[in-house]
Amino acid sequence: MSANRPEPGTPMVMAWRKWDGSPHWNNHVVYLGADGWGDWVGQPIGWRSHRPGADFIAESPNVTLVPRDHTDFALTVHRGHPRDLRVYIDLAWGVRWSDDSLPSTAIDMDLDVVRRLNEQGTYVDDRDEWAEHSIRYGYPVEVVTHLEARALELEQQVRAQLAPFDDATADPWIDRLIALGLDR
Repeated sequence: MSANRPEPGTPMVMAWRKWDGSPHWNNHVVYLGADGWGDWVGQPIGWRSHRPGADFIAESPNVTLVPRDHTDFALTVHRGHPRDLRVYIDLAWGVRWSDDSLPSTAIDMDLDVVRRLNEQGTYVDDRDEWAEHSIRYGYPVEVVTHLEARALELEQQVRAQLAPFDDATADPWIDRLIALGLDR
């Protein structure tokens, strides 16, 4: 573990913002540890995620990977979600850890890759929000080009269930989260 990482089991907040710096999601999580893919945090059942105008309580245990080698997404994997949600990838800008042991306030870039365990399957979500915000925030052309291609690439990797988007990579982290017994 890197010197600037918290001890496993440490509660923390993953803070997100929008391109213009305005606040977005704050996810209350617990640090779980790291592997070759990056750092993992978890959100037990009953823990809070909130942003201006919305407040949610986790309905299923979920873990989020803050990738070591990629700063353009964060991967969240759920187990037993009531709406069959398994994988949710937030495309982002600047996902990385800060010097004070907290994930940096990554920029949410609207596009998401979703995998549901029902007839909806795997798809890229929020294309309408992406189009609207691309204009509103004036996303640079190179950012738009990169993230549109990245969304399609991640969608294919999720469909193929390539690591770290497979069950075998995330499930041990979900088991570790559940073993902490932090559900509310």
